[in-house]
Amino acid sequence: MAPLPPPSPLPEFVYKIAPTAPPDPIPEQYPLSELDQQDGFVHLSVSWQIPITAGLFFKDTQSFYILKLRLANFDPSAVKWDEVDGTNGCPHLYGNFGVKDVVAVREFRRGEGQSWEEVLEGEKGWLE
Repeated sequence: MAPLPPPSPLPEFVYKIAPTAPPDPIPEQYPLSELDQQDGFVHLSVSWQIPITAGLFFKDTQSFYILKLRLANFDPSAVKWDEVDGTNGCPHLYGNFGVKDVVAVREFRRGEGQSWEEVLEGEKGWLE
C-alpha cells in the first residue's frame, strides 16, 4: 500500500461494510473485525468504492450492513488514503469509531443472481 494525498474535495462520508448487524445500540468504541485488528486500521470506503469492495470481499455473501460515518469527525492525521490494488485513495482509519461518528446504518440484500453493483446502483442518494 502506498500512501496518497487525500482527495480534494474530501467526501462528507466514509463507509464501513460489516458482514453482520452492528451492535444495538452502537457502542462508544465499535468492535473491530479480525481483519481491522490484524492490519492495525479500520478498512473504510468512499461511496463509489462500495460496489467494488462488496464485489471483491463479499461476493459470496447475500447480505451485509453499511455504516455511514461522518469523515469530519476524525482527526485528519488518523485517516490515511492508501492505494490498494490500483484503487485510488482507500480511506483507512488508524484508530476507531463509535456511536458519535455513525450517521446511519442500513442492511443490503441481494437476490439470486444479482450482483452487488446492481443492488447498490439504486442507492446513490444514500451513498453520497
